[in-house]
Amino acid sequence: MESRAISWDKIAVKQFAGAIGFIAADSIQNAEKVHSEIIKKIEAIPANPEMFPADKYKLNNNGRYRAFGLHRFRIAYYIATDKIRILHVRHTRRNPKTY
Repeated sequence: MESRAISWDKIAVKQFAGAIGFIAADSIQNAEKVHSEIIKKIEAIPANPEMFPADKYKLNNNGRYRAFGLHRFRIAYYIATDKIRILHVRHTRRNPKTY
């Protein structure tokens, strides 16, 4: 099977940059670590898109919406036929939102 490309929704880019910026204000080293480890997990998704569980906050989820947590962040993504779309990056202490 051909590997899918990763694309980021604009809101996800903004959320991720904001989260890393917030961490960097306290510790650049920790920000780099969190950034690197989250990116590494995201880059592994195309090889096995179903590696993470279905997103329990997605209404009427057909199984294509998935999510994982790392470093107190929850990353939601969508498995399209040609790509993996990163949809949200939220801190786990924030109230979860259905979508």
